[in-house]
Amino acid sequence: MASDPSRRRVVLGAGALAACARSPTEGWPTLRIGYQKNGVLLLANSRGLLPGRLAPAGVRRVEWAEFGSGPPMLEAMRAGAIDFGAVGDTPPIFAQAAGSPIVYAAAEPLTGEGQGLVVPAASRARSVRDLKGRRIAFTKASSAHLFVVRALASAGLGLDDIVAVHLSPADASAAFASAAVDAWAIWDPFFAIAQQTQNARLIADGRGLALSNTFYVATRRLADGAPQVLGALLDALAQEAAWGNSHLSDCGALVQAASGLPQAIALISLRRGLLAVVPMSDAVIAAQLANADTLLRLRAIPGAIDIRGSSWTRWTPSATSH
Repeated sequence: MASDPSRRRVVLGAGALAACARSPTEGWPTLRIGYQKNGVLLLANSRGLLPGRLAPAGVRRVEWAEFGSGPPMLEAMRAGAIDFGAVGDTPPIFAQAAGSPIVYAAAEPLTGEGQGLVVPAASRARSVRDLKGRRIAFTKASSAHLFVVRALASAGLGLDDIVAVHLSPADASAAFASAAVDAWAIWDPFFAIAQQTQNARLIADGRGLALSNTFYVATRRLADGAPQVLGALLDALAQEAAWGNSHLSDCGALVQAASGLPQAIALISLRRGLLAVVPMSDAVIAAQLANADTLLRLRAIPGAIDIRGSSWTRWTPSATSH
């Protein structure tokens, strides 16, 4: 499997970054944010307004690190290389199970349209049931992992009924293109890319399955040591989400420039769900607890984890963040 260059770059620097210990009284002069090629964080990075909005909270510099998926991002967070990031529903569950001191700071409700189980156009498979015994690629411990579990369950199947092929998005794309796998479970923008450039045919998406969320996660150190910074960050990101939803074409152009993706791909991803940053409500916490319980029943994680105790509920969006 090819390595993730962004992961390698960040993790190798984690020791030096973690050595720069801060006490709560020293503020948070440099905020390090991990992002992927989608969502509010990519938009915020491309617009460049975050440093100015966070300056009143004591942040003098914002540093960005790109990741190909959630699991390596949370590995970097555990190593002390980043302070904040956005991931799907599954990576933080695995991170918590591994003892990572993360907190759920906010959420983005998903429509289910931005994640799909696809097959090559020539495949004889017409339903999830037809994939029994087949090779399905997905990134282990990513949102696609739980998506596959749910999609299989909707057809009366389980992970034991397929051949799971654990690949990063880039490696899975290559395997799908070369017919080394029979199906691929993936999220946007890779999902949209597969449909537009690899002639992938959709077998199932997240609609009709249990609705879930993207999560904005932070280190416990940031949440406890600089809550004013975390609150200001969430307010600023909520403003970015509101701007993106009301300026879709402009948002697509910015995402295209920042990610290198064709603008058509960026717009497909944006139209599959609203950008959002919302507080950790009881409903959001309950849904994530149900996800963790599912993975525990499958013995994918070694024991129960505390979702509610790891949820940061101190943020109330300011009037300007709407």
